[in-house]
Amino acid sequence: MSETTVPTAAPPTPTLGEAFKYWLKLGFISFGGPAGQIAMMHQDLVERRRWISEHRYLHALNYCMLLPGPEATQLAIYISWLMHGISGGVMAGVLFFLPSFVLLSLLAGIYLNFGDVPAVAGIFYGIKPAVVAVVLFAAWRIGSRSIKNEVLLAIAALAFVGIFFFDIDFPWIVLGAGILGAIGGKLLPAKFKAGGGHGASNKQYGPAIIDDDTPPPVHAKFSWGKLGLTTGAFVAIWAASMLAISGSKDLYNVGEFFTKAAFLTIGGAYAVLPYVYQGAVEHFGWLTGPQMMDGLALGETTPGPLIMIVTWVGYLGGVTKSVAGNPVAAGIAGAAVATFFTFLPSFLFILAGGPLVEATRGELKFTAPLTAITAAVVGVILNLAAFFAWHTFWPKATNAAPFGGPFDAIPVVIAIVSFVALWKYKADIMKVIGVCALLGLGLSFIR
Repeated sequence: MSETTVPTAAPPTPTLGEAFKYWLKLGFISFGGPAGQIAMMHQDLVERRRWISEHRYLHALNYCMLLPGPEATQLAIYISWLMHGISGGVMAGVLFFLPSFVLLSLLAGIYLNFGDVPAVAGIFYGIKPAVVAVVLFAAWRIGSRSIKNEVLLAIAALAFVGIFFFDIDFPWIVLGAGILGAIGGKLLPAKFKAGGGHGASNKQYGPAIIDDDTPPPVHAKFSWGKLGLTTGAFVAIWAASMLAISGSKDLYNVGEFFTKAAFLTIGGAYAVLPYVYQGAVEHFGWLTGPQMMDGLALGETTPGPLIMIVTWVGYLGGVTKSVAGNPVAAGIAGAAVATFFTFLPSFLFILAGGPLVEATRGELKFTAPLTAITAAVVGVILNLAAFFAWHTFWPKATNAAPFGGPFDAIPVVIAIVSFVALWKYKADIMKVIGVCALLGLGLSFIR
């Protein structure tokens, strides 16, 4: 966008109904895992619609990266809450995962009744290399905007090396980056400023509805009383929900287990997968190991956050334990309970903690650690891209034989073409994914 075409006035504030249409659409097209979803929201909300400025977007993103739970979902809740209050936050959060919940429940039912679905497998074959390109593109986009100097670049590189070569857990990388940011904010404050100051983001996209200097709305003002009331309300909702399912021991176990899992998902779905696998497969016997892996493949290539694997686990667990007389009802009950208790804490973190985050915006002692964490996350996203590429290009590889099995060149070509389309030709992410899905479907009939 050239300087002559940059708008000079902020767009009108969307109504709650207009926002509903956007968040519903996003729920259906939010492929690519958290990195792809974050990039998609940036393109839509910062660049095109200008609902929120770049600096405010990154400030919210930094907070969400610190939290347990799906960061892209929480970012959607945060932005919608900032614009439309509690009703907006709840609306965006539910719509973000609702299409995925319906789709994964449907696929779980098909999976249990009909086994392999070649057409669906073909679609996934085309989507997976597109996901590799989307994640790489997201790393480039976020990195080009947040890594402004050699210090932040070094933090990103250290994060990649730590997680890729030494398998350091994501929470430790976040903690380390935060400590470096806190120290660096005191010793080298110029290196850890979040952006270029007031109006910097406006030069590129134009004024936003929630701009750099827009004061927080009344509902986003912080007070200890509001924090206590909001936290108390969520504890009451959780307790009432657990009481409602206490008549079924198996559903109660699902609710209790996924409540614990929700507080362990620092770093996203992959960080908590070993815990979910151990509990769901080995302890409770809700599903088998191969069924868990099949669900993960579906979760990676359906819209919504990757943690939606819990819907799959809950559905199969409900059927396995016969929590209702009808298998479909049992599956939906298990899926609903697993999903509800996984996402409930995400709404708590944003609706209770958001006002405090808004109150600390612009204070270097708070923003410097978050700036460093954003840089580290770029390295983590690159690691995720490498992980996806490895499993896509060597589909039969294992940790013991990292390049075992045949190398599949077709996904490599699809991934390269997809990245070029996104990076050079600014193609819409959803269109790229759609074309790749159709290509994969076509290949399934000739392979």
